[in-house]
Amino acid sequence: MNPHRPRRILALSAVAALTVTAVLTGVHTASAADTLISQGKPTLASSTENGGAPAAAAVDGNTTTRWGSAWSDPQWLRVDLGSTATVSQVKLTWEAAYAKAFQIQTSADGTNWTNVYSTTTATGGTQTLSVSGSGRYVRMYGTQRGTGYGYSLYEFQVYGTYTSTPPTSGPGYVMANPPVTGVVPSTAVPPDTNPPTTHHEFQMNCSVSRTNLNDDPIVFPGLAGASHSHTFMGNTTTNANTTVNSLKAGSTSCITPGDKTGYWMPTLLNGDTAVQPVGRQTIYYKSGVIDYRSVRPFPEGLRYVVGSPTASLEDFRNHPGAVEGFECGDLSFNWDIPANCAPGTQLNVRFQAPSCWNGLHLDTPDHKSHMAYPVLGVCPSSHPVAVPMIEFKMAWPVSGNMSNVRFSSGRGFSFHYDVFNAFDPPTLAALTRHCINGGLQCDPRGFDLYKPDRGAALNENYVLP
Repeated sequence: MNPHRPRRILALSAVAALTVTAVLTGVHTASAADTLISQGKPTLASSTENGGAPAAAAVDGNTTTRWGSAWSDPQWLRVDLGSTATVSQVKLTWEAAYAKAFQIQTSADGTNWTNVYSTTTATGGTQTLSVSGSGRYVRMYGTQRGTGYGYSLYEFQVYGTYTSTPPTSGPGYVMANPPVTGVVPSTAVPPDTNPPTTHHEFQMNCSVSRTNLNDDPIVFPGLAGASHSHTFMGNTTTNANTTVNSLKAGSTSCITPGDKTGYWMPTLLNGDTAVQPVGRQTIYYKSGVIDYRSVRPFPEGLRYVVGSPTASLEDFRNHPGAVEGFECGDLSFNWDIPANCAPGTQLNVRFQAPSCWNGLHLDTPDHKSHMAYPVLGVCPSSHPVAVPMIEFKMAWPVSGNMSNVRFSSGRGFSFHYDVFNAFDPPTLAALTRHCINGGLQCDPRGFDLYKPDRGAALNENYVLP
């Protein structure tokens, strides 16, 4: 935050307070002309001003939250409608920091753009624009700011009709049985505690279980060898033919026997040599929402992909789950693998998963749409069920000249990972309740070293007592 901008600091404090008390509106379905089709959809921006103004805040239906950009030109905000739509209207609700010159653009692929509206004389406020175009992606592309600050949108609303109604069942959809319905995202703020609650998490410590296997049972189920090489952790049986039942019947490399989840990520390569993490790696289970008391365990069989092998550096840098990027030695917040790491150091990455579930699907065709990231600590109404937020913290023993270091999926910003939940349900429930809902900083036993009087969820063998 720029120290010369007290106005925005006060505004953000108000936004944070209002966000957790606002009643979020529901997502409208596309069934007629001029229907709102952007609300709750995935967003991406060229930049964000700070953690209090994320891209997703512009499509959350909440006019007390906003997206804010860096203080430079050009900047853009993009929404992914999920499938091709005919767009008839775009409504922009600006904060005081508005765009004087901008275009509204549509795209079929998120790369090639067509202008459907352009102006150089906008004055901010609320703009309702009649447009005519089609595409899966719609963005506001700002070329001149109206103030000395960045671009700031309370809401970016796209209206229209889908060329074909987005399906909610069929091939690629795995239905939850039973579904979780009737959940309203919690906007409550947990009360202060004594001693203070500073964490709400537990960790799994899991070592590599399978290496250099060209399988991906989520993206390429049943197709052995169809994927780029992956490094697997957790379940020791994971392969292209993996199912919930095969995971449950397998064993695990995690210190907690009840965690038979399959975790995997692209293999790190130094030239043509695979580099594997050494020893147990840390996989955090945290609260991604402000009301950590509302987090409930994953349903058995939930699976999803975090990040993308086709991501650009811009995608990775602005990803809502990119925590610290890559680091080694004194280098941090790198969005690609550093060119050099001090000899003897390790290459590390931290990357957060979405933690809001739609309650209906264990998987969807893109392996992402059933999950969403919270917006300023509150789950969107389209994905109201708060579940644990997984955070990978991986370390590879590679240093020195890093020019030949890459992932099997490509450059560092192609890093992604997969989660296929097969946690023993009572064990996961106990850890979630004791550590996340209980506001503790737990090890794999569910023990908080700083609050030993609270006890542990598991015994000395890491199983339920």
